[in-house]
Amino acid sequence: MKLATFRMPDQRLDEPGATFAAAITETDTDDSGVEYATQAVMLEGIVDVGTYLTLPLNDRQERVHRAIEDAQHDPSKVLDVSEFTYDTLISYPSKVFCIGLNYRNHILETGLKLPEYPTVFAKYGQTLTGPYSDIELPALDHRLDYEGELAVIISAPGKNIPASNARNYIAGYAVSNDFSLRGMQGRTDEWTQGKIFEATTPVGPWLVTPDEFKENARLTTLVNGEIRQDDSVDDLVFKVDELVEYLSQIITLLPGDIILTGTPGGVALAMRDENGRRPWLKAGDVVETRIEGLGAQRNVIV
Repeated sequence: MKLATFRMPDQRLDEPGATFAAAITETDTDDSGVEYATQAVMLEGIVDVGTYLTLPLNDRQERVHRAIEDAQHDPSKVLDVSEFTYDTLISYPSKVFCIGLNYRNHILETGLKLPEYPTVFAKYGQTLTGPYSDIELPALDHRLDYEGELAVIISAPGKNIPASNARNYIAGYAVSNDFSLRGMQGRTDEWTQGKIFEATTPVGPWLVTPDEFKENARLTTLVNGEIRQDDSVDDLVFKVDELVEYLSQIITLLPGDIILTGTPGGVALAMRDENGRRPWLKAGDVVETRIEGLGAQRNVIV
């Protein structure tokens, strides 16, 4: 199952009913082999996927089944996805965890050793944005970098979850990009200030349930059509189950919590052109982040 959050056309975000959660019912594939949604059904009364995840599990399933069944009897309830805008998948998660240096290839390109423990830092809800939203290049720092990542979304409250049982706490997976301001990040040994600029972390377009996701899916990040990152999400040093176990030992995980699992090699920070300059993102650049089975997001730097 694929779930998304959409925005009503010609409605301000502060207006009641401006956004709604939906179940994707039909998809197609573009010329580059990327899946995209064509039809969906509204989950009435639910403003986003995060709100959906706060419902009891039986209620969630019932809401989706009822919406699909209603649309089968009333075709007017089938939504043409092209008429709506994707919004932030989960607007106000309790927690957004980020894992640094978690792909073997990325660690090797930095010249570091494989870590004994995960590197964990956090973001805030205001850092999240939609999968097709523009990313603003702030005046404070021009060294904007991309980090395509697999996002894991939690489905149920859990503390001290064993890795062997972690899958029972995962609602699904999504594409994400941890756009980072490297100048700010490098000011101190602590990374947070370069990672929490407002509306710089797109997640989506969909939450895809675990039964529809393969664990060796490829993650690809393109800048202006050029492949910069291309790796299997199976290259993680600390696997998803291990991360759920580790984080839940620290704090209770809640429905809608997001874990960004790290980025593969190929970030601009680790690259230099023939003149020794790093290819930081600039205004007008288009960044596309894809993960097999999870769709793609496309963000323009402005």
